[in-house]
Amino acid sequence: MEVRIGVQNANRELVLDSDQSGDDVATAVEKALTDDSGILVLSDRSGRRVVVPTVSLAYVDISEGTVRKVGFGAIR
Repeated sequence: MEVRIGVQNANRELVLDSDQSGDDVATAVEKALTDDSGILVLSDRSGRRVVVPTVSLAYVDISEGTVRKVGFGAIR
């Protein structure tokens, strides 16, 4: 699952490749927004953890990872 997190006042978005399902990520975001801690914590496949204060969240985009095609096409 590919997760893109937009942070207010930042030029770049955070991109994670997560093992969690889309529903699990959405639940974690929803819980962080309603929880008193105000912190969203997600981890990617390699174990890297991203911690973002919920007051700084601009958006969270959850999508299936895109498969990049590599190779050569036949020229006719």
